[in-house]
Amino acid sequence: MPERVHVAVIGAGAAGLCAAKHLLQRGQQVTVFEHGSHVGGLWVYGNDNGMSPTYESLHLNSEHKVTAYEDFPFPPDSPLYPDHVQVTAYLNAYAEHFGVLPHIRFNSPVTALCAQDSEGHRRWRVDVKGQTAGVFDAVVVASGHQNAPRHPPFAQDFEGQYLHAHDYRVPEPFKGKKVLVVGIGNSACDIASDIAPHTRDAVVAARSPVLLMPRMFLGVPTSRVLAKLEKPWMPWAMRRLIRTTISRLAFGTMEQWGFRTPKTRTHPAGHHLLMGHFIWGRLRAKPGIAQIQGRQVTFEDGSREDFDALIAATGYLVDLPFLPDDCSPMSGHWIHLYQRIVHPRQRGLYFVGFFNVSGGGNIRMMDDQSRWVSDLVTGKASVPSEQAMQRSILADRALVQQRYPDSPRYGLELDPVDYRQALAKAMRESAA
Repeated sequence: MPERVHVAVIGAGAAGLCAAKHLLQRGQQVTVFEHGSHVGGLWVYGNDNGMSPTYESLHLNSEHKVTAYEDFPFPPDSPLYPDHVQVTAYLNAYAEHFGVLPHIRFNSPVTALCAQDSEGHRRWRVDVKGQTAGVFDAVVVASGHQNAPRHPPFAQDFEGQYLHAHDYRVPEPFKGKKVLVVGIGNSACDIASDIAPHTRDAVVAARSPVLLMPRMFLGVPTSRVLAKLEKPWMPWAMRRLIRTTISRLAFGTMEQWGFRTPKTRTHPAGHHLLMGHFIWGRLRAKPGIAQIQGRQVTFEDGSREDFDALIAATGYLVDLPFLPDDCSPMSGHWIHLYQRIVHPRQRGLYFVGFFNVSGGGNIRMMDDQSRWVSDLVTGKASVPSEQAMQRSILADRALVQQRYPDSPRYGLELDPVDYRQALAKAMRESAA
């Protein structure tokens, strides 16, 4: 690539902002294409890009100190777990502080991306609203993976009020109703805790085992306790014992509340008010759903109940309609990218933020990814051969399959400690 390149960044959320920031700091020409009129992506409540799943009560699940960009902490008076308004303000402050705002084209949804090869050099044409917005030396896709709801197979069978968690905003529409929340991830825990004081009865259907972790333990965020107790050399069985012990000290066994304790790694879940609602009888747990007829739900234990409303917290599909098929980062529900960043067959095409961290903060991990992208774009680093990248991708997938349940939910999962070590190694080995 030439010494100064023009890079298109798709999305002005947390991932796109830090990708642009790192590239600008390296003296590159950057254009950020944002579908809507706001900085902040999914954190913007009521974002006019139509892609935000933010509900009114949303807060960070990870402490702000471990979530923040490495060189831009949250304001010192921030609460331990900021809400979406504070996170949006933080992202706006970041964009302004590092001079990203003048490089953002708002209300510019990317409709197509097309590779163009000329004299051995790969460039990318970006189309916006049916018009060519420009030709770029590289593209960073940072548009997120939580904008296309994955509806459960029984969604069409339920004849009561149905919505996906992506469309949930406030609890008032469920006042006095009997509501079933399907799922036991963080969104399910948040929404169940949010509606429980308003409903006549609320049930959480958990098909998968779960280890609910307290948000605070011994007076500090639980993540700090885990950081002190868990060591990189520890086998997973020992780390699992530490986590199950903390969970049991805080809540007792999962089985006493109607859940199942996991035997493998699972994505952490919880909400600081969730168990209180179980104690007060506002929430109950049921196993997975076997069948739905009308408003009657049959659970896997054979029990049946009627519900007025069903909220499906069943995850998302990675939806990137502007990408040609041969540029998609997905292979089924698996992310097929070298170090979760580099497309192995498409030069100059990078992805930031397409992962689910099994602990810690997503924003900090996006920062790590963006730093390496800037190295690759500027020629300070290079990637191995396509064959070597493919082997690494398949080895990463095999490790996830070995560690986590066989579920589409875990197609983007990564362990933050292992990933940061692997990425640091790749950065060392790829340094030009």
